[in-house]
Amino acid sequence: MVKIAPSILSADFLNLKPEVDDVLRGGADWLHVDVMDGVFVPNISIGIPVVQSLRRGTDAFLDVHLMIDRPQRYVREFCAAGANMLVFHLEAAEPQDVLDALRAVLEQGKQVGLAIKPRTPATALLPYLDLVDLVLVMTVEPGFGGQKFMGDQLPKIRALREMLRKLNPDCLLEVDGGIDPATAPLVTEAGANVLVAGSAVFGKADRAAAIAAIRNACVAPEQG
Repeated sequence: MVKIAPSILSADFLNLKPEVDDVLRGGADWLHVDVMDGVFVPNISIGIPVVQSLRRGTDAFLDVHLMIDRPQRYVREFCAAGANMLVFHLEAAEPQDVLDALRAVLEQGKQVGLAIKPRTPATALLPYLDLVDLVLVMTVEPGFGGQKFMGDQLPKIRALREMLRKLNPDCLLEVDGGIDPATAPLVTEAGANVLVAGSAVFGKADRAAAIAAIRNACVAPEQG
C-alpha cells in the first residue's frame, strides 16, 4: 500500500538519467521532483526544462512538488512538461488563487495535491480536501535536503488521516522530510501512504536495498 518516491534533489545531476533508472530498477514507485524558486524557500533547484527531460527519459510517475511563490502562474506549464501529479504549497498563494490553480491542474487531466509547511495546521487544508488527490505534510522546513525529521508533525499526520477518512478517503497522504527506515514506520503508522526519501535512497550505494529497507520498515497505514 505504501509508495516510495525518491527525491531527485539528492541525485547526482551530472548523471541524472542513470540515477533515475537505478532507483526505478530498485523498486521506486514514483519520482519526486522538487522545484524551488529562491523566493518561497531559500534555495533554487530546477524547473520546467528538467521535468521535460525527465518525461522524455522515463515513463515513471512524476510527482512534481512546487516550492515556489504564486504557483498559479506556472501550473499549466508544469502539466504540459509532463508532471503526473502537481503539488504546490497552500502558503504560497491567496485562497482564490489556490482554488484556481487546483482547478487548472485538474482541467489538464493531471492529479493535484496541496502541501503544508510544519507550522501550518492541518485544518488550513479543510476548504480544499474535496478537490485534491494528495496532501503533502512537510516534516522538515522546505528548501533543503538532508534535514532531520520533525517528530512533532506526527499528530498533524494523524489528524489529516482522520479528516481524509471522513471527507476524501481516496486521497493520498504524503510525507516529505527526513524519511528513512527509522522514521518510515512512525509516519505510516500515523496514516501516511506515500513517502518521499532523498538522501536515504540516493545517498546509498545500493538503492534497491535502501528502498527495500524503507518499505520493509513501514507499518500498513490506516485508510478509509
